[in-house]
Amino acid sequence: MEFITSLPIWLLSIFIFVSRVMDVSLGTIRTISIVGGWIKLAVVLGFFEVLLWIVVVAQVIDRMHESPWLMLAYAGGFAAGNAVGIKVEQKLAFGTVVIRMISTDEGEKIAEYIRKEGYICTTFNGKGRDGEVKMIYVSCKRKESGSILAAAQEIDPALFYVIERSSESGHRMHRRTTGLATGWRSVIKKK
Repeated sequence: MEFITSLPIWLLSIFIFVSRVMDVSLGTIRTISIVGGWIKLAVVLGFFEVLLWIVVVAQVIDRMHESPWLMLAYAGGFAAGNAVGIKVEQKLAFGTVVIRMISTDEGEKIAEYIRKEGYICTTFNGKGRDGEVKMIYVSCKRKESGSILAAAQEIDPALFYVIERSSESGHRMHRRTTGLATGWRSVIKKK
């Protein structure tokens, strides 16, 4: 820590700004990993996020009497860190999405292409403002949604779609009841 405390104010301000950008970016990604259920990743990111925060806050509090630039660097790093964190998360594209597509003429071709590419999709017949439509639902990794949509729009340039983010995918298992009372219920429901 002596290395950091001996830095000139201008260099310390840069260090605080950059560290704060990293700290807030880690916080953004940690929050998204919590929502996505990635516990180990959230723990590791949280550790480094707080470690960086403690180092930076200690420097600002200890030396803010020397220059207001330290406070400005701290606040500026926080603001910039939000933007950087969002951009990094967009590049990483964690999670899954559900793409809901509506096609007036080419729904079957789109569904056929999606299935040929190895994705599972479900189609529905519907009625839109101007007549019959085909609705196509597909669940995929967020990273893959762009290429699926590009191909679908190439097949039907008038395609309407909605993308819904999801933190889970797959099927949930439901417990079936046996019909027999167990535990404290067996005492109450004696026949």
